[in-house]
This record gives sequence, C-alpha cells and structure tokens, in this order.
Amino acid sequence: MILPISNFSEKNLTFKSKAKKGDDDVSYDKDTLLENTFTNRTRIGLDKLTKAFTIYPAKGLIGSKNSNFYEFLTMGTVPYVIGSLTLMSIFNSANKHYLPSQRANAAKLGSKMALGVVLYCVFKELAKSLITLPVKWKTGIDTELPYAKVNYLLQESPDDYNLTSIEYHKVGESVDFPRWDQLYGDPKKGEKLNFRYDKIAEKNGLGTDLNDSDQEVKPMYKEVLVKSKLAKSFTSFMWAATAVCLAFQKPWESYFNVATLKFWKPKEFAHSLKVLGKSFVDSVKELYKGSPESFSKFERNSGKLLLGTTTLITILGLLNTLHITKKPSKVTADDVMDKNKESVVS
Repeated sequence: MILPISNFSEKNLTFKSKAKKGDDDVSYDKDTLLENTFTNRTRIGLDKLTKAFTIYPAKGLIGSKNSNFYEFLTMGTVPYVIGSLTLMSIFNSANKHYLPSQRANAAKLGSKMALGVVLYCVFKELAKSLITLPVKWKTGIDTELPYAKVNYLLQESPDDYNLTSIEYHKVGESVDFPRWDQLYGDPKKGEKLNFRYDKIAEKNGLGTDLNDSDQEVKPMYKEVLVKSKLAKSFTSFMWAATAVCLAFQKPWESYFNVATLKFWKPKEFAHSLKVLGKSFVDSVKELYKGSPESFSKFERNSGKLLLGTTTLITILGLLNTLHITKKPSKVTADDVMDKNKESVVS
C-alpha cells in the first residue's frame, strides 16, 4: 500500500504500494506499473493531496532546486479545494446574521450550494468511468493505467545522498509519448515480454501468437488515448453541470431536514441515509419531469434537454473512441501475389 507521509521532510519519506495483488509492500527502486484498482487510485489521490498542502508548497517557499512542474500541477488542487469550501460556506456562515424569516430560505440555498459543489466533484470524476470502463472492456486498453515514477533528487546539503521522490503518472498521460516500456513484461518474473500487447491484439481481433504484437498495437493504443481524452473532457463537464442542476431540486429539502453525520447514533444515521437515497431518486425525477412550480414549457423541459444532451454526448464520445481506424491490415503478400504466375524483375 502507499503509506501516508510521516513528516514534512521528503528526505525521510518512504513510498510504498502494491504493484500487483498478493505482492508484499515494496519500496520503489525504479519506475513501476501499478494496478488500476479503487484502492490504488484512492491512496494515490490521498498521497498527492497531502503533499499538495504540505511538502510541495514548503519546497517552493524555500526555493528547492528539486521543485518541478509535476509538483506545480499537483498543487492546483489547493485553490480548487479552498475555493470549493469557500463557496460552500458563503451562505451557511452568514445565516446567524439574517432575520428569522430569512434564515430558513438562506439555509436551504446554502445547503443546496454545498450539495452542488459535492455532486459536481463526484459526478465529474465518476463520469470518466463511463468512457474508461467500456473502452477497457471492449478494446483491452486501460487509458487510466497508473505507474509510480522514481525521481533521483539533486543534493541540497552535504548530508544528502541517494534521495528519491515518487511521482504518480499514467501510462497514457502523453498521447505523443506514452510509456510503452511500462507495458512490457518482465522475463525475470516469468512474464512474456509482449504479454500485455498480446492481450490487446487478441481482444481487437488481430490474432494470437503475433511476432511483433507491440508494433501492431501501438498505433491503435495512441488513437484510443486521443479519442478517449476528448470524450472524457466533454462527458465529465456535462455530467458535472447536470449534478449542479440536480442539487437544486426541491426534494433535497427533505434530506436537509434530517441530515446527520452522527454514525454513533445508528437509527438516526440509517434514517438519514434512507432519506438521502429517496431524495436523490425524487430529484432525478423532478429534474427530468420539471418542477410543478415551473411556469413555462421551457422550464419544464429544460431538465429533459440537459439529461438528453449529456447522455447523447457520452454515447457519441464512447462510440467514437471504440471506432478504431488504425488497425493493421490483414492483407498479406500471399493475398496479392499469385505464385502460379511468372513475373519478371527488370
């Protein structure tokens, strides 16, 4: 597993994870391919988030020569999180200053604002799976396959030696230069060199026991990466927008009245979860059918339009990704040359 950081000194950090199920925890001594599991994704996300608020800013403030662009991009989550919390607290923190008659309306709006932020983040990430999972199932290509990259750091003090840091990237992060080396097997572990490429080739109907399956698969792999990135960009933001609209539906008010995080009170907490599920279902229905309080036909049908457009964009993006045009031709020399006919070479 990926252990959490123990202090703010990168020199003393030990980064661990499981490259494969059943493997013992090992410290990375080279770039290592990781399984794309929920556990690994969660631990990688927590690891990056923790460092974005602690180690990376500290390195930047002291002018560390080992600060890099990856750390800069990772710290982009800091204003994102702070901005989200600020937006969630805008109305809720000021409720006590309102008149009693205004306080209830402000609380409802503040709660929906907070819920909108949460659903925006959740739907935006989950929507990517609507592309990633079907593509992996159909083509065998995992566009989100992670790996741990080992960086060897420059010496910053006389006591520094053999310092490393770990970055988490994806094999297909760069569509121009994917990390092909991470997809090859390790003969020392009894793996065939091209076993991952063989699986993708067989999945896409290229046959088995190919001499150079990696060369056959790479053009297809890059095409899928490019198309899936485009599809996930449109899909994730459309579902995020849908989530915000969903958060402002009236049925959520039933949940706000009983919402509690006091899990040590099981009856109240269980009832809260039950109402949460019902409010979610009712809010989806209201978004689709339109609120009874809607005055115009456009207001009543705007939810249908949004849901329909979002679903259509998701389907079109997925179909486009699955439509691979760079499969190698199955035509061979024997198909175009008639060995029974004489030929003259001049």
